Amino acid sequence: MNNVALFTIEAPWMIWVGILAIGVLLLCLPRLLGVVYIPYTHVGIIEKIWSSKGSLREGQIIARGGEAGLQARFLRGGIHFGLYPWQYRIHKEPLVVVAEGKMAYIYARDGVPLEPVQTLGRNVDSNHFQDAMRFLEAGGQRGRQRGILREGVYAINLGLFVVITEERVFSGPVREATDRYASWKAQLAAMRAFDPVVIGTGAGGQNGFRASIADSGASEAGAPPAIRRETPEFDPNVDTIGVVSIQDGPTIGSGEIIAPEVKAVAGRDHNYFQDPEAFLELGGKRGKQLQVLTDGTFFINRWFGSVEIKAKTLIPIGYVGVVVSYHGAAGDDTTGESFRYGEQVETGHRGVWRSALAPGKYALNPYAVKVELVPTINFVLRWISGQTEAHHYDEDLTSIDLITADGYEPRLPLSLVLHIDYQKAPSVVQRFGDVKRLITQTLDPILTAYFRDVAQTSNMLDLLTKREEIQKHATDELGTRFTRYDINVVAVLIGRPESREIAPGQADPIETLFDQLRMRRLADEQRATYATQEEAAKQQVALNQAKAKAERQTELTQSAIAVEIAANRGQAEFAEAEQLAKKQVTLAEGEARSKELIGKGESSRIAQVGLAEAAVTLQKVSAYRDPRLYALNVFADQFSKSVQPLVPSRLFISNAAGRAGDDAGGAGGSVLETLLTLILSEKAGINTREDTATSKPLEDFIRQFAGKRNGDPSPQERPAAAGKAVGDAR
Repeated sequence: MNNVALFTIEAPWMIWVGILAIGVLLLCLPRLLGVVYIPYTHVGIIEKIWSSKGSLREGQIIARGGEAGLQARFLRGGIHFGLYPWQYRIHKEPLVVVAEGKMAYIYARDGVPLEPVQTLGRNVDSNHFQDAMRFLEAGGQRGRQRGILREGVYAINLGLFVVITEERVFSGPVREATDRYASWKAQLAAMRAFDPVVIGTGAGGQNGFRASIADSGASEAGAPPAIRRETPEFDPNVDTIGVVSIQDGPTIGSGEIIAPEVKAVAGRDHNYFQDPEAFLELGGKRGKQLQVLTDGTFFINRWFGSVEIKAKTLIPIGYVGVVVSYHGAAGDDTTGESFRYGEQVETGHRGVWRSALAPGKYALNPYAVKVELVPTINFVLRWISGQTEAHHYDEDLTSIDLITADGYEPRLPLSLVLHIDYQKAPSVVQRFGDVKRLITQTLDPILTAYFRDVAQTSNMLDLLTKREEIQKHATDELGTRFTRYDINVVAVLIGRPESREIAPGQADPIETLFDQLRMRRLADEQRATYATQEEAAKQQVALNQAKAKAERQTELTQSAIAVEIAANRGQAEFAEAEQLAKKQVTLAEGEARSKELIGKGESSRIAQVGLAEAAVTLQKVSAYRDPRLYALNVFADQFSKSVQPLVPSRLFISNAAGRAGDDAGGAGGSVLETLLTLILSEKAGINTREDTATSKPLEDFIRQFAGKRNGDPSPQERPAAAGKAVGDAR
């Protein structure tokens, strides 16, 4: 009974042990039968414990032909058979995952050893390191690799490769010190090597980068600090370049400091250092590269090439950039024999380039070239203690200490306005190195010596009163001197002289002189004031007169208007009288002309009538053959019509007539006596005809007038001919 009871008590415990043993057997049975399950998120690294082919050869870590050790062949997800536990050990490792936009770096534990000039293993076709057997058979090299993994999921034999991502290190089943891989990961993380290189956006893989203007290729000595600090058109987070330093490949030649640019050949290009094998095959060399990265995203293996982000070279408006090149072949000097300050070469050669860069942005490698900024606009230099312009070229300049001819010791502040021809900027840099040295080593000594010479020949008062003359002469003289150094002087501006340090209690001599000048000026101003007051008094008198005139302005205006009206009326009357006179003259002239014409017509008529009567009378006279007979006939005819008695009733005879008759030869007597004499003479035939010569011209005219000779005379000729005939008859 006791045995039965004991069995009953112990039965549950034994049941559970049996169940557990059966479970363990079921779980281990597949493995004991060589069955292995690999999840699809993992790979199986095969480690062969023993092999009939023996162990690995010396120098090998991964077995390729079935030797004992880690195998090149690995298991993918799924169920695999024939892997007995007493011969194989399976290490399950996760798939390698590279995040989007990231990179992963590879280290190979096995392969061909690196050559002495190599730092990274060459790339071989191994399906992105996923075919370990092909990698080893193709001559893949052990060590850090030139190839990288981009975003994605990779099934990689982690017994052969170590993959370093940003999140973790995939080191596989090999038990070794992980400090080295962790150190590499930290270094890559510090360089942001898991991110691609992003140039020109200020974002992406370089979002933590902040470039400053001082990183540009422009010389800090040549670039004004104000421009270096802040330039509106320059964004240091966008206007950037990448300077690449290659860590693998053959070294550059002796005497070179930078590797030349690798050009594409037959369509094969290294794509901005993203293909290391193509870069090296095309002749690329290790070291800093002349070619730079411009705007874009670049997946560059940072073990192969590190990248420094630099600002682009900015040449602001108002400046040119003189390039001093540290690379390239030696060029021919273009300055000629007269220039003895160095050589200038064509673009692309080593030395100072003959042509300066115009304003703009340039992707220049600052390790290959140096750009000196030279201002081409007018800029001011101040020799004034404690003052400086924004360009800071004059930050080391101070006022000039002088000694005048009359013993004053002033300190002269002045300003100099300069201009540099952009075509001569390379010569300026060749002479002096940069603008700052030009000012401190040449302009400052020349200018200081010149004004000290001027002060020794001038009085202190001249510096105060002849400032304009001194400025003009200094501009001309210094302009001539500075032209030899390719500098143009625009203007020299002199400030107010100041005294040097004055002992306490002593008067400032220059201020004393200024007080004297002020008193003199005050006296001149007083004289001018008196003159002005006198002029003002005259103006006051004129003003009073003007006011008086203004008060009587109405009367003056009315009187002036009355005078003007009277003048206008007089002129109107004068004009009317003048017109009336002209009218009367015209009428008189017309009337006179009319009368003249009427008189001429009347006279012509009378002349014609008279001539006609004369012609008739002449015919009558001719008929009587003696004019006296005709006269007696006319006389008798008139007597017959007379109412007076023909025989007077009384006859008075005086002796005077007798005496007179004696004296006259019997020419006197009365008409009756004459008539009787003519009758008796005709009857007796005594002197009955007169000399007809005197009447011949009149007869000719009458005949001409009557139309008996040469036709009829014109009316204009008739009066003249009649007058002539009458004159001849007389």
